[in-house]
Amino acid sequence: MNDSKFSVQDKVTLVSGGSRGIGRALAAGYHDAGARVVITGRDEATLKETADKIGSEDRPVETRVCDVADVGAVQRMVDDVKEKFGSIDVLLNVAGVNIRQPAADFTEEQFDYVVDINLKGAFFVAQHVGRHMAEQGGGSIINIDSLNTYAPLKNVLPYAMSKGGVVMMTRGLAVELGQRGVRVNTIAPGFILTDLTQKLWSDPTMRAWGETNTPLGRLGEVDDLVGAALFLASDAAAFMTGQVMRVDGGFTAGLNWPIPDGGGQ
Repeated sequence: MNDSKFSVQDKVTLVSGGSRGIGRALAAGYHDAGARVVITGRDEATLKETADKIGSEDRPVETRVCDVADVGAVQRMVDDVKEKFGSIDVLLNVAGVNIRQPAADFTEEQFDYVVDINLKGAFFVAQHVGRHMAEQGGGSIINIDSLNTYAPLKNVLPYAMSKGGVVMMTRGLAVELGQRGVRVNTIAPGFILTDLTQKLWSDPTMRAWGETNTPLGRLGEVDDLVGAALFLASDAAAFMTGQVMRVDGGFTAGLNWPIPDGGGQ
């Protein structure tokens, strides 16, 4: 970008959950904007495929295999990236999973699976990266929460609970790390089309409901989140911390009800 206030040029950017979906799109967007990108995920083959696709010969995207639910693995991964690059300027804390079913049907194992990745994992990635950022005198942590932090959707309760925790984590870390020059914000996507949600939104009833209740009249694409993520890491957002930025096509702006366009009594 021509305006240096919005630049992430040469910023070392760690993308947790960067091999697919939203994380992959953000990693690609940062790479295209000149950042030095490292992506993490649980599957080495998927990471390599993504890195080869979005990287370039002069600025390759690096990979680190890491299950964020394993705190020891998180610490080793973060320390390794810091040692390799000398700094971590931006963390995109994206890794997340979901199980769609009634709350009454969740087993303890299913609950732990969702919360360990979405909340526990996000916390310890942010904790370890935040320590390095505080030592180096600054940085930007960008978490990903959800439309569910505005109002919980039916049949995804542990997911909604975990993302509600991410918002509180964002605000708490912003308070604790602000005087060390570290800013912490979160992006709340609306309904975004990804590989994992294509099946859900292929249902005509669901698709019509989502499009009708989104004022912009469409579901989001992963690339719709890139601009917000670049902004939050740039100097243009230098006085923003502890905030939720909703990128949802206006879904949370109000309720769209079936009143005729001409009004009514």
